[in-house]
Amino acid sequence: MAAMSEGTAGWYPDPGHQDGMYRYWDGQRWSTTLSATPDAPPPPEMAPSSFAAQEQSQTSSSTGWILLAIGVLAVIVIAVLVVPRIAGPGRVGSDPLPPGQETSSPCPPASTLYQSPPSHPNDGRLHGGPLSIPRLDSPWGAPYGDERVPFGRDVIQQTVTIEENYSPGQSWVASILLAELRIGDGFYDPGTGASIVAKCVTGAFYGDAVVTRDDQVNEAMTIDGHDAWILESQLSFDIDNLQTKGELMIIVVVKVDDWRSGLFYASIPDTAPELVPTARESLETLTVST
Repeated sequence: MAAMSEGTAGWYPDPGHQDGMYRYWDGQRWSTTLSATPDAPPPPEMAPSSFAAQEQSQTSSSTGWILLAIGVLAVIVIAVLVVPRIAGPGRVGSDPLPPGQETSSPCPPASTLYQSPPSHPNDGRLHGGPLSIPRLDSPWGAPYGDERVPFGRDVIQQTVTIEENYSPGQSWVASILLAELRIGDGFYDPGTGASIVAKCVTGAFYGDAVVTRDDQVNEAMTIDGHDAWILESQLSFDIDNLQTKGELMIIVVVKVDDWRSGLFYASIPDTAPELVPTARESLETLTVST
């Protein structure tokens, strides 16, 4: 379908990059509903009364209204996105662009809007967004946040260096990361969110290397009583001077409410298989705080 002007309502290729699927644009925002048929009628959620109800529920404060209007982006979590693998300034995300303004990037568009992370209890657990796990002991390093994770909000991670300075100023790590995702960022449901995170990670954050995916698990699950989706994949790549040629990627997106999800991300290089049990144990102890 040809790109239309920003004010033209209709079905457009999904800005979340789901092949063969369309999402409805009403002139102001995207629908949460997907369709394989670009000639389908508008989804019920795009009715004016539906939007009025959503806006009323989100405008209890000026801050809440701004978050809804701008679609402040929340987390994508990417264990591979630790500092050595990211270029560019810190960023937080925004809504998918209107039709005709999309880019070819496998990741949703980002904005420079900054949001201070919320405070979390000092209870010995690792808190990121609405999720938490027990804090990891040695050889895992101290927890740290990273504002440079694209589309990330309230990102926290712990890492283990696997190959130090494999390239000048760059090290390869194992990582476990927690963050927050918001529906306004294109993460419309747990399955869609997991798919978008996986495409972004493999398509944009390994430099020029070709990354192949062998998905082992891709299914619905439940985390702490909440609907969730797990995508577990074996990645393969060949990067100059790097002994590691592959790693296990585990993505779990947990729906907390209609506007927010949490992200658990683990990336364990094949050269450190002894760290895989830690990633799986962390997932088993993942809890949600609303």
